[in-house]
Amino acid sequence: MSQDSVPPAEGAITPEDFLRRAMTARSPAGRARYARRGLATTAPLDRTTHAMLLRQLYLSHFETRRFRKAHEIALQAIELDVLTDVLHQDAARAVLATGDLERAILHLRAATRRGPASRRPFHLWTLGSILFLAQRYDEAISSLTRAARWGTREKPLYRAHLVLARIANGEQVLDISDAMLELARAPCGQGYGRFVLGHLAYAAGEWPAARRYLEAFVKRTETGGVARSIALEPEIRMARATIGKMSSN
Repeated sequence: MSQDSVPPAEGAITPEDFLRRAMTARSPAGRARYARRGLATTAPLDRTTHAMLLRQLYLSHFETRRFRKAHEIALQAIELDVLTDVLHQDAARAVLATGDLERAILHLRAATRRGPASRRPFHLWTLGSILFLAQRYDEAISSLTRAARWGTREKPLYRAHLVLARIANGEQVLDISDAMLELARAPCGQGYGRFVLGHLAYAAGEWPAARRYLEAFVKRTETGGVARSIALEPEIRMARATIGKMSSN
């Protein structure tokens, strides 16, 4: 039996134990502490556990807005060549938070290429969403079209977001109501779906519904997880701006 295959002593805390503790930690500091202890252990450390421990360390930096450090950790995890597309998503969030849109786009395109077919529509939608927020509507439409074509469970969200991008691009769109109805009936109409529904309702002139959806989106996002609320700050700003437009008229 090789040294690497020797099991840890009975009662010893394994890297997997530290990973579980990091994932359930109640603070970024606790998350980082357990992740570092897992990474420093002398017990055998497989690549997947190694990558997931680094991801917890990444999250601790992201949650405390140390975005450049978070990006560095994500790059280290990517080198392990496991869950590569997920880690490119993480890296994209970190550099986007620093204002580096172009680098975020490169990471998301890498996620699309390297991820399994089941996750490819999500990566394309994420890419389309940041391009939409950057008002690069032609590029957003291209990504969202592909996401909507290949999506499954989240297809109503991708289709509705594509309609929203086409409206923003100045196109005449006749199926706004159909897109809204399909998304409102789907489970993905909750959460981020309310951001899309709110702006579709605003475009359709249905301002009471728009306000209701957007306020629900802001409330849910701001009271959710720290990492999610940070990642969605651009959407929160856009939602608040749209609510402000309705309030001033």
